[in-house]
Amino acid sequence: MQVHPLVTQLRFTRSEFLLGVKNVSDEDAAKRLLPMNCISWNVGHLAWQEQRYFLYYGQGQMPFPEIQKMFAYGAPASTPAISEMLD
Repeated sequence: MQVHPLVTQLRFTRSEFLLGVKNVSDEDAAKRLLPMNCISWNVGHLAWQEQRYFLYYGQGQMPFPEIQKMFAYGAPASTPAISEMLD
């Protein structure tokens, strides 16, 4: 079965993103420079986007509903540990 080009692009983009954050400490990732959210919150936000577009809209699945509450557009700012966001 051939992999859809969007899935290939997602895999590539995710791997490049992970290269960029792999050595960021929990402390550095939790720093917030107002008005922006911290790096670790943005990692959670990207996970929300993936789940929303690829799993929920594409397949009707939402395996991690807590991501919807914590990292959706308009969700309150928080400073989760990046190590937890990457697990």
